[in-house]
Amino acid sequence: MTRQPAFPAPGILPCQSIEALIAAGDISADSPFLPDQVQPASLDLRLGARVWRVRASFLPGTGRTVKERLAAVAMHQLDLTGGVVLEKGCVYIAELQERMRLPAGISARANPKSSTGRVDVFVRLLTDHGAAFDDVASGYDGPLYVEIAPQTFSILVRAGTRLNQMRLKAGDPPRLSVRSVGVDLTGALAGFRARRHAGVVDLDHEDGHDPHDFWEPLEPRHGELLLDPGEFYILASKEAVEIPVLEAAEMTPIDPAVGEFRVHYAGFFDPGFGTAEAGGLGSKGVLEVRSHETPFLLEDGQTVARLVYEPLTERPSRLYGEGGSHYQRQGLKLSKHFRLW
Repeated sequence: MTRQPAFPAPGILPCQSIEALIAAGDISADSPFLPDQVQPASLDLRLGARVWRVRASFLPGTGRTVKERLAAVAMHQLDLTGGVVLEKGCVYIAELQERMRLPAGISARANPKSSTGRVDVFVRLLTDHGAAFDDVASGYDGPLYVEIAPQTFSILVRAGTRLNQMRLKAGDPPRLSVRSVGVDLTGALAGFRARRHAGVVDLDHEDGHDPHDFWEPLEPRHGELLLDPGEFYILASKEAVEIPVLEAAEMTPIDPAVGEFRVHYAGFFDPGFGTAEAGGLGSKGVLEVRSHETPFLLEDGQTVARLVYEPLTERPSRLYGEGGSHYQRQGLKLSKHFRLW
């Protein structure tokens, strides 16, 4: 009989529930879990030993496994144990160290980590028999893979590098609220535009890169910023973002009819982000922005994304930023791989 854990109501699982799933063997891994791998309402996922360069992105579909589909699209295999450079403009599929054996009633959703999105690396989770990226069906029992597509910078990764994270859910949590997120173009520094021909970013080397080699600072003119097609920008939200301790949030793109650009590859905000209780009062949301086919004139305060809030099943035993965080109390800020501007 399939085990079905009991929760008082549908919601996002907090860290102690994730740790209970690990202890029960419902989430396992090729190597021991690390103490900081479980976040207040999410689990960091780690690259395994192998990655395949593929000629095209794919979904396995309901009748096939990822390995079966790889056989038709893989160009060559690379060993991640010693570190590998993944080239921008190419698509890769990597195995992850974690494996799921989810109980009935527990599903999951993945998203890039903040530091991954801020260097313009597009990542999506894949599961066997999966018909959608980033979603793990209730009761899924099998391995996990990640599609990696560096867009602006080539990246150096290794077995154990964390590119994405997973949020687990009991049942179908309701939307508690949806809040608009505007862009701040009032300061002397409006944001940063990525340099097209920069070097390699080592994703395990914090504070180890000179930002001037990778980014161009931008000054707003009359509260406006012209987005060029195909360019990648780091901007900040107009409003401070606060995630109550009994909620979690995901930042989602706006309707394309509102503007020809994509915002925020990395969408999870854990409970305690931006709260006074966790020492983060006044934290801004950092926005990863890419314009599409046409130039687009962005105005100060314009809505560029939405925050969707969902309940937790219970209060997490720790909050975002407790014990230190690169992004608590942040304003306009590059990823942790770069020294301060």
